[in-house]
Amino acid sequence: MPQSGNTPGLQVFPQIAGLYSMVSAEVADLTDQQLDWDSTNWEWAKWSIRRQVSHMAAFIPGWLLRRWGETLFPQGYDELGELAKLAETVSTREIRWLDENQYNNICAILQRFDMGLSLAQYVLSKETLTSLRNKEVPRPDTPPHWKSLFYKAHPTGVRWPGEEPEFSYITLEATFRHLYYEVITHLFNVQRLKRAQRLNAVVDIPYVGYWALDDWDRSEAA
Repeated sequence: MPQSGNTPGLQVFPQIAGLYSMVSAEVADLTDQQLDWDSTNWEWAKWSIRRQVSHMAAFIPGWLLRRWGETLFPQGYDELGELAKLAETVSTREIRWLDENQYNNICAILQRFDMGLSLAQYVLSKETLTSLRNKEVPRPDTPPHWKSLFYKAHPTGVRWPGEEPEFSYITLEATFRHLYYEVITHLFNVQRLKRAQRLNAVVDIPYVGYWALDDWDRSEAA
């Protein structure tokens, strides 16, 4: 269905609602040994399945509260209720995954991931396609892989105002597109980590976003 400027945010990104069931199904019934298996033979295998999922749980509130917090919640996080607890683990810097001393059990990690997705849904419920495109924040710390690769997956919403590769701007629409692409890409990593252990993948993931880029490493364990 064509989208207009008044299209509610939840309808702009309906796929966010299905991410928890995909990830939880893929890691169901895995042993601790399977969750923690990693390898230096492939770049994608350096993070275990547990850390892949923990990364998903960390970066969603990281983006929406650390990077977008002042814009989205100028009066503070009280309106979020229980979801305001997510701010407790959002530092002033980018983190790769949750504190492993506090969040090591996969059920606890999944619960935090679910809370992050609920936060995403809450933000989307207050936006429209127009507002998602009009809201923009600077990224003075843009990682180099954005300009060399990631931007290719974003038809709109990511721009560099000058020649400095580390200074860019990103819209709220592109942010949500990024969150979706990140989860899907790390879910692909989970699946090939399973296949490397002779385990079957469970869910069908869409061939979209970062892992579908022509330059992406989609190698598998031999």
